[in-house]
Amino acid sequence: MKKNDQDAPAKPSVQVLERMFVLIDVLASREEAVSLKEISEKTGLHPSTAHRILNDLAVGRFVDRPESGSYRLGMRLLELGNLVKARLSVREAALLPMRHLHKQIQQPVNLSVRQGDEIVYVERAYSERSGMQVVRAIGGHAPLHLTSNGKLFLAADEPQRVRAYAMRTGLAGNTHNSLTQLPMLERELNTIRQKGVAHDNEELELGVRCMAAGIYDDQAKLIAALSISAPTDRLDEGWLPKLQSIAHEISQALGYRGEATHQL
Repeated sequence: MKKNDQDAPAKPSVQVLERMFVLIDVLASREEAVSLKEISEKTGLHPSTAHRILNDLAVGRFVDRPESGSYRLGMRLLELGNLVKARLSVREAALLPMRHLHKQIQQPVNLSVRQGDEIVYVERAYSERSGMQVVRAIGGHAPLHLTSNGKLFLAADEPQRVRAYAMRTGLAGNTHNSLTQLPMLERELNTIRQKGVAHDNEELELGVRCMAAGIYDDQAKLIAALSISAPTDRLDEGWLPKLQSIAHEISQALGYRGEATHQL
């Protein structure tokens, strides 16, 4: 009987990607390095083909070559795996506390992580009653310097990295309130480092203000940010202690043992 296409395992549409995945699976099956000859035998790939793909993977640090003619999984996979693990654990730890905070203030609560020069929203708690015209969708992204969440990450960077960010992005603005000059941004980042919290004063979009507090892991590293968004005339600075308390609660769930108000 002909096998239903839906029952067949999905394969990449690009052949080289399929071969790459097969090679990675072979390396993942062994703790020690594997010789090119054995890799070729296990995958059915010609040694020259396997060699070419493995060398390309080594350039990206997805594969290591401890000695000539042998290969093992590279550190880049560990780095990416830890990043995914951190994002998933943060979301899991944050979801209920975020909902509790939203229930108290009736305004959107956002969880975001850094991805390069942007923040990415990975979770949210909101309701239609919040009065917000725009609610950032999960998976949405925005420049670091235009958001309260993103400013927390910039404040955690060394000054030279902030300057490099400014050079790369040009500090493009969205509104007349956007910080588009490096000296202005640097002054604000210094304030954030002193207070441990950040604000967005209609810098991403007019009519919306935000406040953010950091979430830290067991190594006291900033790994996510929690923010409250509200119409400009409704953002209440009195919410800040609640926001910091919830952010600290999430940090503790991730193994953080520092003070409730963490100085960047």
